[in-house]
Order: sequence, then structure tokens, then C-alpha cells
Amino acid sequence: MSIKRVLVVDDEEDLTWSIARHLEKDRDKYQLYTVNNGKEALELLNQIPMDVVVSDIRMPEISGLDLLLKIRENYPQTKVIIMTAYGSSEVQEEANARGCFKYLEKPFEIHELREMILAGVEERRGFEGKISDFQLSDIIQMNCLGRLTNALHVQQGSRHGTIYFEDGDIVHSVVGDLEGEEAFYEIISWEGGTFQVERAVKAPRETIVKGWQSLLMEGLRLADEKRNSRKAAPPDKETQRRQKLETLLKKFAAQKGVILCQVLDQKGNVLSSFIHDKHAKKYDAGQTATALLHLFRAAAESGQRLHFNAAKEVVTEFDGGRVMVVPFQRQQNYFAVVADVSLNLAVLRMETKKLLPNLAKVWQD
Repeated sequence: MSIKRVLVVDDEEDLTWSIARHLEKDRDKYQLYTVNNGKEALELLNQIPMDVVVSDIRMPEISGLDLLLKIRENYPQTKVIIMTAYGSSEVQEEANARGCFKYLEKPFEIHELREMILAGVEERRGFEGKISDFQLSDIIQMNCLGRLTNALHVQQGSRHGTIYFEDGDIVHSVVGDLEGEEAFYEIISWEGGTFQVERAVKAPRETIVKGWQSLLMEGLRLADEKRNSRKAAPPDKETQRRQKLETLLKKFAAQKGVILCQVLDQKGNVLSSFIHDKHAKKYDAGQTATALLHLFRAAAESGQRLHFNAAKEVVTEFDGGRVMVVPFQRQQNYFAVVADVSLNLAVLRMETKKLLPNLAKVWQD
């Protein structure tokens, strides 16, 4: 039987000392580690895998939220307990019930924390979830409970939205032409996608005054209604097309070495995009599409000057990676790939050749 490990992270040294002393009685059930900041926590996690991490939200330099996102990205099987000093809510209760992670309100009785940790290491019923189940609503409430000032960027396929927090209040949201509450409700209804936190960024203006708990609960209610209506009615042709493209790209991106892949139209609009989570901070779907189409057109123009016909594909090798852009449907649309050097070029060409007929078929169905 493998040894279970638990890490407690809090910038209050007296608290971590007290927790360690009281949890000493469970040393036969797990090894306990304590650190006083997020940086030390990440360094320790890089060396020793943890089964349960207990962390405060509000800490200097690397906040509990930043730590959680790193754990989600690199250690998805870890269970997490969040300590917060800002009161419970219906939203917290919903998160606890879902089992993704647990909330514990400060000040707490040590036996409450002890029971939560034991439930985590023993994988009791009600704490089966992993941090990989972390959802958008979870990261929203953590910004609020931690009284953080951040910009939360959310990417779902070709759609991009931003939610702004100021001292834990949701003050502004924008997606496309929508702003305020309407934009917030649109973003929270998205299923899947990636998110990135930009720390200490203030909103350009204030468009939301409703309290965050009411806003979030209403958003979750509307999202449920939207999901139920989608189940009741068959998706329209455009939605079906987008879903098929997303499925094809996700399958293609499962190859080792693929960083991202996209389908673009002639104007450079992103029809579908898949970016691996670990690369989401580095690549913006829209900016990447613009760069890839510019690369293809520059090569095609050079080919014309050399008296060649239309470009069939453009492949560019860089130090550390390679890019391929291939037109299809008589150059109405483009398939583009960004990959690292571990993906063999011959394999990339072969897999792309197999994919293109399936992409074209999406428009024929």
C-alpha cells in the first residue's frame, strides 16, 4: 500500500504549526508537509506527489488560486481543500457536494479539517472528485472568496471572453459585443474550454453592480436552462458543424507533439480551434490564426512570383517547432497545425492528408 501524503499551505506560520501539531495523531495514516507560501508549495510538489493539498486562498506572490491552477494543470489527480475566511454560500455548498474540492471556513475546528483530510486520503464517498474536475464556476468563486483583483480570460473554441474582479467583486465582463451581466451569463454557460488568470488587472469600466453570489447562482441557473433546452431541441446546422469540427481537431491533437490545430476561413476567422491546456497561456486563438494565414499567404505570393500555381501546403521549420497550413475546399478554408519537433514531419503530413477529407465532409453533411 502506497504512503499517502498531505500538504498544508498557509502564510500564517502560527496556523500551519498548530495544524501540524494537532494532525500528528494521524501520522500512521499519512505523511504531513507544511509550507508558508505558494512558491515553496510548487517546489515541493515538483519533488513529491501529494494526495491532498490544503491551501488558503489569499496569500502573497502566488495566491491559493494560482496554486490551484498549477495543481490542476500538472497534478490532476490531487484532492484539494480550500481554507477561506470570507463565509460560506450556496455556491460553496454546491462545490462541496460535487466533490471537486472542499471548502473550510476560517476559523474552523481542527476536527473538521482532520475529517476532511481523512476523507481525502481514504477516498471516502463524497470526496471522489479530483482537481481535474475544476470548473469555471469554481475559479470565479475563488476570485471572489479570496477578495482578488484579477482578469479571468476564458477561451472556448473560437470564442473568447473576460471577467474582471476587483477586491472579490465581479465588476465587468465582456465577450464579443456583449458587456456586463449579459456577457457574464454567456461566458458561464460555455462548456469546456480553457482559462487564464491575469493578476492585478483592473477593469476598464464597471458594468456589473449585482453581488457576486447572486450573479453566480443566476448564471448557473441560466446555464442549466440553456443546457436543458439544447437537449430538448436538435442543434442547428451551424452548431452541428462546429461540434463536428471540434471533435475532429481534438482527435488530431491527441498526437504527441501537437500544440494546437485550427480551421480558418478565407478572412482568417477561426471556425474551430483546439489548444492544449498547458499551452493556453502562450497562444491566443485569434492572434495565432492571423499569424498562420499571413504565413501561408506570404509563401503563396512568393510562389506566384516564381511562376508557380496555387500553394498546396506551407510548412515552416523553426528552432523548436514547425508549422503547417493547408488549404481545402478549393481554398475556401484552411487547416493549420503548430507542433513541436517531437512530431515527425512525415507523420504530420500523413495524418493531415487523412484528416482533410473528413473536414471537407463537415460542409457536405
